[in-house]
Amino acid sequence: MRARLALAVSGQACELREVVLKAKPAELLAASPKASVPVLVFTNGEVIDQSLDIMCWALGHSDPAQWLPNEPQAAQVLAIIEDCEQTFKHHLDRYKYPGRYADSDPLAHRSAAAGWLSDLAQQLAGAGWLFGAKAGLADMAIAPFVRQFAQTDPEWFAAQDWPSLRTWLNAIVTSALFDSVMHKYPPWQSGADAVVFAPDLANLKV
Repeated sequence: MRARLALAVSGQACELREVVLKAKPAELLAASPKASVPVLVFTNGEVIDQSLDIMCWALGHSDPAQWLPNEPQAAQVLAIIEDCEQTFKHHLDRYKYPGRYADSDPLAHRSAAAGWLSDLAQQLAGAGWLFGAKAGLADMAIAPFVRQFAQTDPEWFAAQDWPSLRTWLNAIVTSALFDSVMHKYPPWQSGADAVVFAPDLANLKV
């Protein structure tokens, strides 16, 4: 979702191939041995297969919403995103999918993830966004993971003392931009007609 968000807000149209990970097409495996999504394949054969790298590539070409941080903040922005990927997502995966991990205690991982979210909520309590007065790269790179956490047990999430976090998440997931990238596409099959991903940039706001 975060790769699609950046592609959409930057106005970068592409052919979209929806993939069911339980039935990975040979073309995906050939393009990226890591065999997960997203994968951005260029006509010259170049491949970007990390979602944050796709975000930075798209925004590097066009950043009308000014998501990319200014140089003084860049290190902080990348640091919090990396911490989300390394720390929060570790616990999120084991909370949401305990059956995938041996001897995983989902409630223990929920508690650990909640500690991380409490710090995030405290940071949001000031301006409402992670770095400044409007949404930026950190907000949009982290929010899809927080959304997954919130949806795992919505009642529990709603009962936590995180008003700033819920307001922040709601502002993102109810935006026209987020809605535009949540459209459901049929699974891609070799030989199928191309599906062009090109949201209407003029009407997309957070």
